[in-house]
Amino acid sequence: MEIRVDDLSGAEIADFLEEHIRDMKTVSPPESKHALDLDGLRKPEVTFWTVWDGSSLIGCGAIKELSADHAEVKSMRTSVSHRGKGIASMLLQHILNEAKLRGYRRISLETGSMPFFEPARNLYTKYGFENCAPFSTYKEDPNSVFMTKEL
Repeated sequence: MEIRVDDLSGAEIADFLEEHIRDMKTVSPPESKHALDLDGLRKPEVTFWTVWDGSSLIGCGAIKELSADHAEVKSMRTSVSHRGKGIASMLLQHILNEAKLRGYRRISLETGSMPFFEPARNLYTKYGFENCAPFSTYKEDPNSVFMTKEL
């Protein structure tokens, strides 16, 4: 498996992210959907990675710089066929290592509060993330869980 910085120009990632947005729409009300689309991810403050198994796209994730010492995990997703195989752990570790290399002192994230997101919340807890108040431009939302980790 290989993790690559992705410029978000390929059809595979466009389809992969569209599926991600569709999933989020089925479990989160519109006012609580914080997943970024392609344009939202093509910002200078965002670095986006894809995970490949040969020629198959099996995962993605991003880091968004919020300030010189604070970043946010965005767009973590593993293909349905590869869930439970450690792909998300491998990618999250990669993102955390990159955040440390960039000198961030804290990394935060927003995920859903619904049962669909329980595996994600468990993963983040396993890696030392703790619940926190809304950060950046987020507002308190019963459909969201905010987590942070000191680096």
